Amino acid sequence: MRRKLVSTLLSAALVCTMLVGCGSSAATEVPATETPAAATEAEAATQTEAAASTSSGERKEVVIWDYFETDAQKAMMDSLITGFNESQDEFAASHVYVPFSDYEKQLTLGIASGELPDLVIMDGCGMASFIQLGLMADISDADIAWDEYIQGPMDSTMLEGKHYGIPFATNCTALFYNKDLFDAAGIDYPDENTTWADFEGMAKTLTKDGVVGFGNAGVNTDEGTFQCLQWLYTAGGSYTDIKSGVAAYDLMQKMIEEGAWTKEAVNWTQSDVNNNFMAGNIAMQQNGPWQIPGIAENAPELNYGVTTLPKLDANAGQATSILGGENMGAVNKEDTSGAEAFIKYYDQTQVMVDAMKQYGSFPPKTEAAKDAYWTEDPIQAAFITQLETSIPRGPSPAWPSYSAAIQTGFQEVMTSAKTPEQAAADTQAAVEAVK
Repeated sequence: MRRKLVSTLLSAALVCTMLVGCGSSAATEVPATETPAAATEAEAATQTEAAASTSSGERKEVVIWDYFETDAQKAMMDSLITGFNESQDEFAASHVYVPFSDYEKQLTLGIASGELPDLVIMDGCGMASFIQLGLMADISDADIAWDEYIQGPMDSTMLEGKHYGIPFATNCTALFYNKDLFDAAGIDYPDENTTWADFEGMAKTLTKDGVVGFGNAGVNTDEGTFQCLQWLYTAGGSYTDIKSGVAAYDLMQKMIEEGAWTKEAVNWTQSDVNNNFMAGNIAMQQNGPWQIPGIAENAPELNYGVTTLPKLDANAGQATSILGGENMGAVNKEDTSGAEAFIKYYDQTQVMVDAMKQYGSFPPKTEAAKDAYWTEDPIQAAFITQLETSIPRGPSPAWPSYSAAIQTGFQEVMTSAKTPEQAAADTQAAVEAVK
């Protein structure tokens, strides 16, 4: 599946001579301790002016949940919702922000209580489990050209040949580096030939004067798994074979104890990592293309580059990365017409292109991926290259359980609570216990 996804992705980009991808709505935040019922009440109390003015008994309300937290992502949702509301007069959409760390719990509680939105934008790897739980509605009869999407992301929205939504975005992480800090240290920039030994040496050299060589998101959620799992695969392991990737544990623990990999990684989200990169507190970061708009907006003078993640050694092929991205799914309700209408609106190529430019991700629809924004930009080129060896988390309906076990192991290693060998053995036992 991975090879077919990559082949399709690159073919779409190569067709285009690849060189390498003021809304009025407002989101309501759902605190981690708030139930879906309370979330719905909070959302209803703070409907956007656009939705409120057009839903006075005439339009059907369409409530969307998302976990987007960057300014660019929020602006993207505002634009999408405004565009949808202005494109027709039957539905009025609004959205609710639910923290990523609490998202799946809120959905699970919502299944029990019946207090759910009409549409969810959720992490692609988690959709299979919620389809099995009955959260998602079968929309196979919707007027969508399903075959126009890249196969891998589309497969993550399906079960047993039925469609429950569409891919919203696809992406991966790569290595950002601060060129000015490298120049000041007198060392070469990282590139596709950089090995783990080279990377460690760079990070150690750059760690001085309050700057740490490298940082990533190691927070104890699936967001952390998304960033840390790549190291395990590059070392030769997998999400079910932890012991074969123990070299990743060795590298992490050694570099953190040396001070070259920030110890704060265990608490950082991807936004935290990027904020510290923009502030010059870390010289290199592992992050994704969704951070590019934020850097352009908040640190326009930052002199940086992006390349593929470091590979294991000189004899190894390109390091892997982990496929990320979101799916948009209709919630299983008696009336799914509003959810389907919004999905159909986003399915338009230009709408998707405009949204992904704001969001900073790669469009999962083949035609949208041909836009020159992705095919002719050198920064985006690095992510296109990195996608060649990117793989999904799982896929498995039991992914949340795998992810929790895996990230606990990374936390134990990064805090030196256990030796790499003990953490690998314990994590292996934990993933083997997942049913």
